[in-house]
Amino acid sequence: MTRRELLARIPGGLGAAALGRLMAGTKGAPGLPGFPHHRPTAKRVIYLFQSGGPSQLELFDPKPKLAGVAGKDLPESVRMGQRLTQMSATQSSFPMVASKYEFRRRGQSGAWVSELLPHTARIADELTFIKSMHTEQINHDPAVTYFQTGFQIAGRPSMGSWVTYGLGSETEELPAFVVMISPGGGGGGQPLYDRLWGSGFLPSRYQGVKFRSVGDPVLYLTSPEGFPRENREAYLEALKRANEMRLAETGDPEIATRIAQYEMAFRMQTSVPELADLSKEPASTFELYGEEARKPGTYAYNCLLARRLAERGVRFIQLYHRDWDHHGGLPKGLPKMCQQTDQASAALITDLKHRGMLDETLVVWGGEFGRTVYCQGRLTKDDYGRDHHPRCFTVWLAGGGVKAGLTHGETDDFSYNITENPVAVHDLQATILHCLGIDHKKLTYKFQGRHFRLTDVGGEVVREVVG
Repeated sequence: MTRRELLARIPGGLGAAALGRLMAGTKGAPGLPGFPHHRPTAKRVIYLFQSGGPSQLELFDPKPKLAGVAGKDLPESVRMGQRLTQMSATQSSFPMVASKYEFRRRGQSGAWVSELLPHTARIADELTFIKSMHTEQINHDPAVTYFQTGFQIAGRPSMGSWVTYGLGSETEELPAFVVMISPGGGGGGQPLYDRLWGSGFLPSRYQGVKFRSVGDPVLYLTSPEGFPRENREAYLEALKRANEMRLAETGDPEIATRIAQYEMAFRMQTSVPELADLSKEPASTFELYGEEARKPGTYAYNCLLARRLAERGVRFIQLYHRDWDHHGGLPKGLPKMCQQTDQASAALITDLKHRGMLDETLVVWGGEFGRTVYCQGRLTKDDYGRDHHPRCFTVWLAGGGVKAGLTHGETDDFSYNITENPVAVHDLQATILHCLGIDHKKLTYKFQGRHFRLTDVGGEVVREVVG
């Protein structure tokens, strides 16, 4: 008899526990015992990840003194030997370049927002700006992996997987963790791999479900031609009984996951088409989000779908928008990205607030790093680019228990180094978990003899930004 079989035959063994958890008649699936650890300020997270590294110098962190030193080399006293990417390592000079875009203080809070983001500017008083984010990675893939999994090497569970593992699901009709991707259209952007929303060493039922923009939103959702719904239901019932027998014999938790996935797929045949049907949305919705919200696969459409997913109890909603990587041609490429995302991002905040959902929904906006003050490549009067910059950049949060109208952290006159209140990646992750009622140090999973957690061995809640 194997160890698994022994555990399964013990009264209340792992197999029975897993099956009981799945078959309980409660709405959704329960989380871990004792979770949440404290009263949450947010029920769910919508993470608007801007893949490629948006430039803080053009969007949120104005540096007027740069106008007087434009074209001059970045002083070594500022750079302090910081490592460079392969893209600019061979440059003989590092001429500084001032942003060509106008900044103004917005709202009662006086937050600085660029002219490139007029819609975000109008909701500035709803936002918490963290201008002192920093990361340990300077290249895209490990930097994105770090933000999404808390580790710079692939293989760890994603943040959405950790959250659903700890808190469970609020809905039986849809996955607890949903992912959507929109292209920027400027060349494809950096690749985004499925492992970024994978469950790593957690049970596979906690991985994110990717919604597609073409065909069925979820693969294999539609029954084959000539195979009616009642036949599919009978087939799945027989398959479930076979899996239950095997689960009772072996106690393998992945069999329990398989049962749950088949049942969820069956329920999604009804719930997903209803979710994606925007015909009952009033005209005012598309005035708010923009006409692009009618087109599946666009950022605006995904933001609207994120609101609809939140209404239906989805716990963690991850949006990726690609193509923010402007090593050259920034004055041409960056405005295009802002035009694609600005209105919909602001609309999502406005819409959630109008429906009374913003207080219980934490929205996060940001990329994997920022951009350098010096120009990458050839600097001309009308054109410039910026390289990757991990030492300081900006993210914003809204709703879900964070303080509205707050700017946290400061950078130097070159937006190169942090001068006040640095915030590390693990700090941001700890703060997101805190808003969900989770003590990040207690959300652990034992794997290969070690208790792992999203924030690894670091992370502190940024108390100044939470209510």
